[in-house]
Amino acid sequence: MSADALAREARAAFERTFPEAGAPRVAVAPGRVNLIGEHTDYNDGFVLPMAIDRQTAVAFAPDPAPRLRVHATAFAETVDVPLPVPARAAGPVRWLDYVAGVARIIGTSDGVVPGMNLVVHGDIPIGAGLSSSASLELAVARTIRALQGAGWDPVSNARLSQRAEVEYVGVQCGIMDQFASALAYEGCALLLDCRSLASTAVPMPPEAVVAVLDTGVRRGLAESEYNARRASCEAAVAAIRRVRPEVRALRDVSEDLLADWRHTMDDVTYRRAAHVVAEMGRPAAFAAALNEGRLEDAGALMNASHASLRDLYEVSCAELDTLSALAREHPGCYGARMTGAGFGGCVVALVRADQAAAVVADVVPAYREATGREGAGFVSPSVAGARLVTDRGNSGGG
Repeated sequence: MSADALAREARAAFERTFPEAGAPRVAVAPGRVNLIGEHTDYNDGFVLPMAIDRQTAVAFAPDPAPRLRVHATAFAETVDVPLPVPARAAGPVRWLDYVAGVARIIGTSDGVVPGMNLVVHGDIPIGAGLSSSASLELAVARTIRALQGAGWDPVSNARLSQRAEVEYVGVQCGIMDQFASALAYEGCALLLDCRSLASTAVPMPPEAVVAVLDTGVRRGLAESEYNARRASCEAAVAAIRRVRPEVRALRDVSEDLLADWRHTMDDVTYRRAAHVVAEMGRPAAFAAALNEGRLEDAGALMNASHASLRDLYEVSCAELDTLSALAREHPGCYGARMTGAGFGGCVVALVRADQAAAVVADVVPAYREATGREGAGFVSPSVAGARLVTDRGNSGGG
């Protein structure tokens, strides 16, 4: 759904939920699909995400009371959170934690958070690996900044939103998801150096588009083995640092160096590190292939990435393997791989623009027949990052 249409729905839901609060404004932030560079972000590496036209909209207006009054349309639930936001209580992660976490981090580090009424409304499939959480965080950050009357700095707000997920929600995520949702450019993917936060817009060639294919398998990231994979990477770095103290992260480790010191780590740690070290070079190579029109080479890189994630990092699953294989077999597909943290979620495929609809129409039913799962798919353009949407549908500042 377009940002304008989603904003209209959010605005209508706000007026039904909080009729006394006055006319709301709306902030939107996109989800993302990572084209290549998986599990490299928290290893100080390189990634190549693209913002998709599945987004979170937050309709908002001030509240005179020191509270966040938040309604989520997806859960038909309204919750009050006092301001300043207290520390998170123990228990399972809830949708509200992403809202409260951003408000707490901003409030404790970067200014007073005013009272506000919020309606959260989106069309990103939850748990599909398309960064619904980062999208929500950035839409909330955009909202808070607007009510503070502050300017919008996408980089600093991406970092604050990442802190909210790490420090408040408890997921040891890298910066990629928040950065993509904050700083994406329409018509482009974003080659991001997760150490320096330097980024380069990479135009998507007109002859190719991105298809997102959903397995229908959902995973809870905070409860998954994501943190265990990160711990394995840190263990590999610690083993090598004993003899090479200049090594700060797996970004600093070559394939030869890793092989030389394989004997200092267990097999699981080595295989996790081997994936990350090989994956480090793929985003830049993929960006170069897009720029030079070498779409078959770009597809081959995606296929290699999936095999590495499946065999070395072990974050794929039977459904992801089946769906990506079916996509790769289609004549309209250059390459396909799982995207996101893994253990379920989506496959991203680089497809011929003139066959994109056929890829989705053919692959999803074949997946359904092979697995018994419903599956779904869509073709997405690349959209801009977090922004305000006016009543006329234009992006706004503030």
